Amino acid sequence: MSEQQRLEPALIKVGVVVVLGTIMSILDTTIVAVALHTLSGDFRVNFSTIQWVTTGYLLSLAVVIPVSGWAIHRIGAKPVYMVSLALFVLGSILCGFAWSATSLIFFRVLQGLGGGMIMPVGQSIMARAAGPHRMGRVMGIIGVPQLLGPILGPVIGGLIVSNTSWRWIFFVNVPIGILALWLAKDFLPKSERDNQHRFDLLGFLLLSPGLVLVVFGLSQVANEGGFRGASVWDTLIGGLVLVALFVLRSTKALEPLIDMRLFKDRTFSVASIGIFLTGATLYGTMFLLPLYYQVDRGDAAWKAGLMMAPQGIGAAIVMRYAGSLSDRKGPRYVAAFGMALLALGTFFYTGVSATSSYYFLGLALFVRGIGLGFGMMPVFAASYRNLTHQNVPKATSATNIIRQIGGSLGVAVFAVVLQTQIAQRFPMTGAQLQAGLITPTANDLQKIATAFGHSFWWSFGTCALGIVPALFLPRTGIAKREGESVAVQAAD
Repeated sequence: MSEQQRLEPALIKVGVVVVLGTIMSILDTTIVAVALHTLSGDFRVNFSTIQWVTTGYLLSLAVVIPVSGWAIHRIGAKPVYMVSLALFVLGSILCGFAWSATSLIFFRVLQGLGGGMIMPVGQSIMARAAGPHRMGRVMGIIGVPQLLGPILGPVIGGLIVSNTSWRWIFFVNVPIGILALWLAKDFLPKSERDNQHRFDLLGFLLLSPGLVLVVFGLSQVANEGGFRGASVWDTLIGGLVLVALFVLRSTKALEPLIDMRLFKDRTFSVASIGIFLTGATLYGTMFLLPLYYQVDRGDAAWKAGLMMAPQGIGAAIVMRYAGSLSDRKGPRYVAAFGMALLALGTFFYTGVSATSSYYFLGLALFVRGIGLGFGMMPVFAASYRNLTHQNVPKATSATNIIRQIGGSLGVAVFAVVLQTQIAQRFPMTGAQLQAGLITPTANDLQKIATAFGHSFWWSFGTCALGIVPALFLPRTGIAKREGESVAVQAAD
């Protein structure tokens, strides 16, 4: 390995700080999934209400991410990162003391406002410190929380819920957050500031409520009995209009929240589509899986969480190798292979029953984890491939917004599909079954399994669709491109 490619100790220390902070934020996207069953019973609310504990957090992540690019320029990456950590820790404490579903949802939104900037600011710090020639390896480090966080979240959450109070799924963040703050003070490099940059307030006021309305409208489809409800269409159309106005505004603004000029680069645009689809299937499926084991199989929270482990193991085995392979061979076929494996692992869940073998389901998740490792990291690395040093913060903000929007829509859509499928089979008792308030019969369990199988078809379709943008990524590696002519690079 050349000196230029080697990760020096200072960069590794920065990586440790970024991983500590980022893993807390990403863990909390799914750590609550195995607690939804318990929360429904404790707060006496139905599934359509308690799902906002997850969806509200994802939405707040997406809403605050656009601020990160401006904040990095105006305030500096290091202080922004530390303030975000502090706000996330405060939100975690408040979530742990929540007294109702409404208060918990509100505090989760506050927690997400801190967590939303942890990820893009941390990635920007790492990307600037590493340089484009080492992005594949650096993405392997950053990918630890991005891949393992959503996967290990249900495992940790299940163990906590089964052995202590659900409140500890939030309190566990406090010591980790304090440690990350202490290390950030010493290990993160000093930040450059540029007071010439302005915050695009109008763009923020268009994008933030636009995203909220779109996801809220989708989440109300089940409650309104489909897309026939006028309130659903009013909300969706209102959100889409605001998002469209934001895009129009961003093409004319001097310093937009999302620089649309980035999408003139084909590689960035294609990678963004892949990031969106990966976010949708990653967060959406991790929302469905624990519920299947708890609602249909009757498993305890710890067992439901533990059943997610094979996916984490599969991802961990190939994650670092996928990053370096993408650097050497190019991201196109690496990412396409990963998305195909991801689709294959998900396909096995489309036929789940009330008695499906745990070994078979665990093997399917292991295959899915390998697909995540090969499919996600090359796509993220490719998004930075042709960018200048100055465009890294803008791209980091954009890709994180895209991933969180994909995750928010994935959770909302998959939850609507699941609720609709269960409501069709249990018109009178669907809500009680989801909340665990009544005991289902053997025949009921098979019907519930079929409902989950239909929901997993949506996840499979998302994975299969993700193969398409992967095939349009560059086919050559970074090292090889450096020795090629400009004409060949342009042709690729």
